[in-house]
Amino acid sequence: MQISQYISDLLYRYECVTLPNFGAFLSHPISARINEATSDFYPPQKQLSFNEQLQSNDGLLASYISELENISFEGATRKIEQQVSQLKSRLEKGNTVKFNHIGELTFSEEGKLLFVPSDSLNYMTEAFGLASFVSPSVERQPHQTVVLTPKRRTSAIYMKYAAMALLTLGLGGSIGSNLYLSQIEQQNSIALNNANATLDTKIQEATFVINNPLPAVMVNLKKQSGNFHIVAGAFRVKANSERKLQQLKALGFSARLIGVNRYGLHQVVYESYETRKEAEKALFKIRKSQDRAAWLLIKDLP
Repeated sequence: MQISQYISDLLYRYECVTLPNFGAFLSHPISARINEATSDFYPPQKQLSFNEQLQSNDGLLASYISELENISFEGATRKIEQQVSQLKSRLEKGNTVKFNHIGELTFSEEGKLLFVPSDSLNYMTEAFGLASFVSPSVERQPHQTVVLTPKRRTSAIYMKYAAMALLTLGLGGSIGSNLYLSQIEQQNSIALNNANATLDTKIQEATFVINNPLPAVMVNLKKQSGNFHIVAGAFRVKANSERKLQQLKALGFSARLIGVNRYGLHQVVYESYETRKEAEKALFKIRKSQDRAAWLLIKDLP
């Protein structure tokens, strides 16, 4: 199914991707681990799960399909509904539904929906390029007793004195190098102090005269308001949402946090607008220059 590819794309960037009226695919980061029985080492990754209770349409998947296929949001929503209808029909017939690179869904004998995640892709971008590997076992050799003959004893004594000589030479060179570096640092410090003194004198001798002072500037800070918000991302960890907020502000957006949605995710928006027309115009520019997955949220904030 092509919709599997869309969901897979979004799982790289979002921790929750909802298939409306069907369920949501969730990703949970897990640390690197080792299988002691097989000596397999596994890199950190995102573990996938499925929650059939999360079925409300948050607009993320529909917005992404609308952008990629160049169709309207309503057209993308209808396409999703058709796919969901086919999925439910296959499951009710007892078939297994496979989502490429995500996992498989099937009904158990008790009528419960079971999800088996796929391990073909690692959705944690920080671990890109890392793969699992097997560490070869280390065999310890039995301790062997070495008998020193007169010839070996003489050789060992020579090696002992040679090592002491090398150590002495190394320490002497290190001490000489430290003295040389100390002298250079002292000379640099003297030169810096002289330069600072000269600069202070120049500043004290300078006279600043302002004949025409600038008038005071009144700045009106515009408070972000409006019920039309362009969403940049939703994060389960609040620190990640705050990091995204600072990135957007650095780019010049009037970004802000708008709270936690019904799925427990902290939402970050590029900006908020009073009218839908303004928001759609800004959304078009943001999708073109920043992120194709940005989408419009209509919500009355307190």
